[in-house]
Amino acid sequence: MKAVWKDTVIAESDDTVVVEGNHYFPVDSLQTEFIESSDKTTKCPWKGTAHYYHVVVDGERNADAAWYYPEPKAAASEITGRVAFWRGVNVSE
Repeated sequence: MKAVWKDTVIAESDDTVVVEGNHYFPVDSLQTEFIESSDKTTKCPWKGTAHYYHVVVDGERNADAAWYYPEPKAAASEITGRVAFWRGVNVSE
């Protein structure tokens, strides 16, 4: 699977975990030069507190376009150490 934004591969892995239709990529598959920390967090009743990253390509920022759960609840333990994408980041094979 690949996560692509603005024709740039942000993450690529053949080891993704699908939860609620979202592919969660291993954190070590991220191209970190395109990732910036965000202060945003949200809460999911069964996964826990999500934290976000901005995706930045050629100086253009896609705010909060990636998320992860640093300490997911037990029901979502399979996404520990993984990152998912949205907001126009194309995830496909």
